[in-house]
Amino acid sequence: MISKENILAIAKKTILSESEAIIKLIDFLDENFFEATQRIYETKGRLIVTGIGKSAIIAQKMVATFNSTGTPSMFLHAAEAIHGDLGMIQNDDIIICISKSGNSPEIKVLVPLLKRFGNTLIAITGNVTSFLAKGSDFVLNTTVDTEACPINLAPTNSTTAQLVMGDALAVCLMEMRDFKPEDFAVYHPGGALGKKLLLRVKDMIEHSLKPAVTPDTSIKKAIFEISEKRLGVTAVIEDNKIVGIITDGDIRRMLNDRDTIADLTAKDIMSKNPKLVSSETMAVDALNILEDFSITQLIVADNGEYKGVLHLHDILKEGIV
Repeated sequence: MISKENILAIAKKTILSESEAIIKLIDFLDENFFEATQRIYETKGRLIVTGIGKSAIIAQKMVATFNSTGTPSMFLHAAEAIHGDLGMIQNDDIIICISKSGNSPEIKVLVPLLKRFGNTLIAITGNVTSFLAKGSDFVLNTTVDTEACPINLAPTNSTTAQLVMGDALAVCLMEMRDFKPEDFAVYHPGGALGKKLLLRVKDMIEHSLKPAVTPDTSIKKAIFEISEKRLGVTAVIEDNKIVGIITDGDIRRMLNDRDTIADLTAKDIMSKNPKLVSSETMAVDALNILEDFSITQLIVADNGEYKGVLHLHDILKEGIV
């Protein structure tokens, strides 16, 4: 058994080795990187990313990143390319080929075929004198001194370097496209991330109840309204305007302070100037208001028109926190 200390030491050594490999990439950034980025940005086609083995896995991750940040991309497995998948490549497409050695048999077969189509070919390789590098229009150098693997065989530092180079391309392209959070949301409509960027208050109150009383409504009826609508609150409306709010907390405080409630009306216990949000407010912004004021409900109104009640539970139910 390896001791805990040794395991932690190995882990730290691995992370340090990979971080050092990444840092060295800075020195490899040159005119090739600039020109390749410009060519991708200006193309009217797609970005095709290909590789074999572990590099193919990195290629798939790159494609996912490019697609989600505004650069239409497709993955092409190098081995499958020569068995029919080359048909996916169109005239204006740009191809990134990833290979540590740049000399694997599949790459040597694939590169001439790719060049035959006349597409721009960008190499991401750890061997700048390789067959792949020599056959490419631009070479992005991801050379590493060694792998973090103790026998210097399993791709570790090299695949991390490839991944980071792909991220550098993606981020540069995002900046060039002036890619904004709302653009990101278009490609991430599902899950917590998409909801944070897209979900609005109106999406959560569309079918909700609208508890409401007038200032002269008896407390008994106000309690009934709060209980029936099950939102723990009711708006107080006068002349179609929101003049106050009564929460279940207001009801509890009233019962603690008074022996009788027979003569009370809504205006006697309501809180004036309640916190309001419009139906167009982002859900995440509404959540921030709830947290800032330590409240659980917000009245929703558009130009003074009462639209409903947003409850903290509505937001939590959507899973954006």
